[in-house]
Amino acid sequence: MEDPVAEIPHVIHTLCQAAPSKQRAALEKYFTPSASFTHPICRTGSFNGSRWLIWCIYRWYKVMSPRIEMGVDSVAFDQKNLILYVSCHQFFRIWALPIFSARASLVTVLHLVPDRPEHFGRTREPTPVKYLIKAQNDLYQASEIARYVSPFGILSTLVVVLQLFATAMCVLGAAVGWPVTWVEENVLGGNQERSLEEVVKG
Repeated sequence: MEDPVAEIPHVIHTLCQAAPSKQRAALEKYFTPSASFTHPICRTGSFNGSRWLIWCIYRWYKVMSPRIEMGVDSVAFDQKNLILYVSCHQFFRIWALPIFSARASLVTVLHLVPDRPEHFGRTREPTPVKYLIKAQNDLYQASEIARYVSPFGILSTLVVVLQLFATAMCVLGAAVGWPVTWVEENVLGGNQERSLEEVVKG
């Protein structure tokens, strides 16, 4: 990719929606041979030839849901660290369970690497740097990934209820534990580290 922000939506649509042969061609074009893939329910690691495992994952993805509706909502590129952040949404339907349909949102974090170092040709003009994907990390909220494994949103609803319960426990903990923060701020001096002697002397 010469322009990751402009090109990545096409790459993602090809990997998720195109025919298997085009899927594989896209992987070989845009991923390094040792690329890694990390997902809440599977991962490949990184080694020479690990890109083949990513192809198998995308192939199985197509087997389970031949027709996937998806969209890229936003793209941000951290050029200094060569990290691409892509916010997506998709409708996942399993062909064997026509009544099952799950909409999920995720953020895909793509770590890039230059395909070759920038160099000058005979015209002294710089050759555009192309970037390859060396790691893909799909990030889902717990309630989003639950949509894939539970029909009719039962498990995702339970996850949301548990999250709200945890928030209530945080409120209770903050109320009960306020003396701890008072001492930390008014006696120990905020987040600054102070020795016992300094605390005693005030």
